[in-house]
Amino acid sequence: MKTILVPTDFSDTAYNAATYALSLARNLGTTRIVLYHAYELIVPIPDIPTMIPMVNPDDLRAASIEGLEKMKKELDTLVPPGSTLVTRADNTLLAATIEEVCKNEAADLIVMGITGGSKLEEVLVGSNTIDVVKNTSYPVLIVPGGAKYKPIEKIVFAVDLRKIAETTPVEPLKKLLHIFNAELHVINIDHESRHFSTDTPFETMLLDTLLEDFNPVYHFIDNPDVVEGIVEFAEENKADIILAIPKKHGLFEGIFKRSRTSKLAYQTHLPLLTLHE
Repeated sequence: MKTILVPTDFSDTAYNAATYALSLARNLGTTRIVLYHAYELIVPIPDIPTMIPMVNPDDLRAASIEGLEKMKKELDTLVPPGSTLVTRADNTLLAATIEEVCKNEAADLIVMGITGGSKLEEVLVGSNTIDVVKNTSYPVLIVPGGAKYKPIEKIVFAVDLRKIAETTPVEPLKKLLHIFNAELHVINIDHESRHFSTDTPFETMLLDTLLEDFNPVYHFIDNPDVVEGIVEFAEENKADIILAIPKKHGLFEGIFKRSRTSKLAYQTHLPLLTLHE
């Protein structure tokens, strides 16, 4: 994993995510960490009044670069030996161009925080971060505001056992599992076997074949709330990260939807690693 991209908005949460990324880089032998700030110049529409003051685009870019340089200076002492910390600023919307930026920077992983705090609600329902998850094929490691880096020795992989072959990004998944080389716990959350079908045994066998090199331990948990079940298990078993593949049509669809009425009761300090289906 040679390059990690760290989007930042200069918040405390973003600083924490960058600190986490640098510690992760040390353990993974990463040689390049890119601090990235996407800023957007809002152009007012004629004849429509706006409360947003006009900003000179050159001033906006200068402020962005100044913020990045300040952040870089403050983090320089944490850069692992043999690694470089570089900066990039673009006048764009973050989610709209994240795929292109990752391609240009040859990024292997995106690491970013969640603006606003460390509640699981903000991890799974949050703003820019989830937009990035939805708009990139690159792995995204979401770091809650209260998360502190620990070596990744235990991974909880949450699966829904449906359409495994069609939705599992086999090569990226195997690559990440090889890199982390961690104890792997695969969990399926269901309630009263509502999602059990005639295909479930076959899907389970397919997943087991896919993961056979990693000696997974399987857990089938009854809980009416998927998020609750994931968090309870991960925290009780002292996992270091949660791994999930948010699907467009599947059990985890609701987790990654924005909803003003969605209130998740639990909080976690565990990072969430997402892979695009």
